[in-house]
Amino acid sequence: MLSIARRANVPLMLEARVPVWAFYAFVAYLVAFMLVAGLLYIWRTARRKERPPEKFKLLRGPGETLRRRVQKADENLSLYVFGGAFAPLIIAWLVLLLAVRLPKQLVSAGALVAIITFIACLIISTTLLFAFLRRRRNDFIGYLGERSVAEHLEPLIARGYRIFHDVPAEGRDKNFNLDHVVIGPTGTAIVETKIRRKKKGREGYEEHVVTYDGQRLIWPWNDETWGLDQVRAEIDWLRKWIDQRTGIKTDVKAILAIPGWYVKERVLGSVRVANPKILPNIITQWNPQPLTHEQVDLISRQLDDRCRDVED
Repeated sequence: MLSIARRANVPLMLEARVPVWAFYAFVAYLVAFMLVAGLLYIWRTARRKERPPEKFKLLRGPGETLRRRVQKADENLSLYVFGGAFAPLIIAWLVLLLAVRLPKQLVSAGALVAIITFIACLIISTTLLFAFLRRRRNDFIGYLGERSVAEHLEPLIARGYRIFHDVPAEGRDKNFNLDHVVIGPTGTAIVETKIRRKKKGREGYEEHVVTYDGQRLIWPWNDETWGLDQVRAEIDWLRKWIDQRTGIKTDVKAILAIPGWYVKERVLGSVRVANPKILPNIITQWNPQPLTHEQVDLISRQLDDRCRDVED
């Protein structure tokens, strides 16, 4: 019996010697295996009647949101890689199966459509894979940046300060997170972490230096307000939230931390911009808004309750 490819005069390289039913049987086997194995695992786990010793709800760590995104990306990595590799082949193969059932004079055109479909799907899947990898790469370096800032804030704990990371907050359009909130004897501060990779800049600009003129960040390659407007909005939200939850009216200090860069502040604006190494000095010495021990404890307990949601 001649194969479908020979009957349709398709070139030998496109000849399919594997029966179509074998492909569907293989897919059905994979689905059945995952379904049965999953149900058996759930049944065995339920039969043992095991449970955790307590319902864990831990404090959010530095970069908790980014950590979860990186973890989810790692879990989906194989899907993007293998899906990106095989999806174009499967789609093009299905188009080819339809093409060989066309009248003989249209088979060549159908084969061409299958090739074009394969190339288009390959471009799309590769683009999606690269976007996925780029997002994962950016999330990971952001996570490391927040970890770095947290380590530089750590010495403040011995001086009576409480530090909370990745504090959930609600906005008008979408929810967001406060990277680090510090409460202590000299008041409350938000530390927003921003990561920028170094690259070749404009002529006359040092590639490791960012300058803050009170309004803008002057990078080696351009000038912008990136991060400044965000942290200003965050202090307004936190100030109102503290007032609503505790009745304490306090000004919140805003600091933009930029790890790995030498930061020059030409003027001291409403937002401080600094390398994380000098954060303890800024928090303890800049624009102090004294809080009593009782006020620090009250605000901390509210933030502790808000940030204690890590269960995985």
